[in-house]
Amino acid sequence: MGWNSWDCYGTTVTEDEVIANAEFMAEHLLAHGWDTIVIDADWADPQPRSHGYNEAARLTIDAHGRLHPDPVRFPSSAGGAGFGPLAARLHGLGLKLGVHVMRGIPRVAVAADTPVLGTDSTASQITDPTNVCEWNPHYVGLDHTNPAAQAYYDSCVAQFAEWGLDFVKADDMLWPYQVPDIEAYALAVERADREIALSLSPGRDLSAAHLDHLRANATMWRVCDDVWDRWDDIEPNFARLARWAPFAVPDGWPDADMLPLGRIGIRAERGEPREGALTLAERRTLVTLWVMARSPLMIGGDLPTSAAETIALFTNDDVLRVLNESHGNRELLRERGLVVWAAPGPDGERWVAVFNLDDEARVEPFDTRSLGLGAAPAGVVDVWSGESVTVEAVHEQSNAARSVAPGSSVVRIALEPHGCVLLRV
Repeated sequence: MGWNSWDCYGTTVTEDEVIANAEFMAEHLLAHGWDTIVIDADWADPQPRSHGYNEAARLTIDAHGRLHPDPVRFPSSAGGAGFGPLAARLHGLGLKLGVHVMRGIPRVAVAADTPVLGTDSTASQITDPTNVCEWNPHYVGLDHTNPAAQAYYDSCVAQFAEWGLDFVKADDMLWPYQVPDIEAYALAVERADREIALSLSPGRDLSAAHLDHLRANATMWRVCDDVWDRWDDIEPNFARLARWAPFAVPDGWPDADMLPLGRIGIRAERGEPREGALTLAERRTLVTLWVMARSPLMIGGDLPTSAAETIALFTNDDVLRVLNESHGNRELLRERGLVVWAAPGPDGERWVAVFNLDDEARVEPFDTRSLGLGAAPAGVVDVWSGESVTVEAVHEQSNAARSVAPGSSVVRIALEPHGCVLLRV
């Protein structure tokens, strides 16, 4: 549970902006479980721009071809300190620090033919120019038949550990599925003298056939491409998460991508500054689906300038209990534009989420048995509002609702367009 700079700042985030979000998280969100700050792509670029990557960026590297923060954007990194001072500052707030990296080695390192630390090889000798990223022009693939390629990853992660980093988001790993790079980077993380969580991206067209390999090599892995503040980006994740949620266990976490909520687009890859195009109902649906699927949660909006109603979505501890305490989460129903998820809790409680995928509001009666709540549940609560939910007994066919037989009970659920209700019994 944390914050990532991509949706609001793209490649351009600065140290002051990272600190502002960290201080907001420590003051307002840490008590609710949010504890990780992630600096996304191109933190080594001295001249980043909105809406994309610089084609020939002069990334800041050290004598061994390893990325270093741009010292203008990140002043505390000057003199070779890297992210060490910033990590120490965040640790003092009770938070963790993570960074984004790309598969491969920077082109500027190859052009300079920097030596690979601990080997007799140089950057140009460990590259595989046939396997480059489709969308980021700054890196060349590695030739993993050369042991110095592993040594290069080892040296990069060892430096992250020395700086005190807690989290690495390794990109261009999953589309296409890069087995040698995944295994090499996971080994580098294992060899580091600090515990570091490893997140793999981007997740486009990711098959569950890779599950065992993913669990063996990563803390979490994306199951989709980038999600932005459009319903067309949210809706396909219902099917994806129905496939992946049963595999969400401490052995590894399927990741439905960042929450594009709050003040985004400030200097981002896409769009202009905005609070987000999703309605409040859609925002609540987004959080509810991610929580029911037990996806990692990374807020994409600039926290200090986000609307209070959006921040409130991140501080409802009753909702966050589902993320932290449920198990066996799964989809129960998908019919007529309705989707139902359910999950049991540790103390006999049960959570049920009902989603409306349609563009129109609706009121739907549900047999409580179809929701997995039993024939006559007592104490049903709307988790978002904290209010009790009326349960009507059905004694005979004359007062039965649609699809509810006598002897059961019915709950009538009002749903906004693209909205949801999260119940607990």
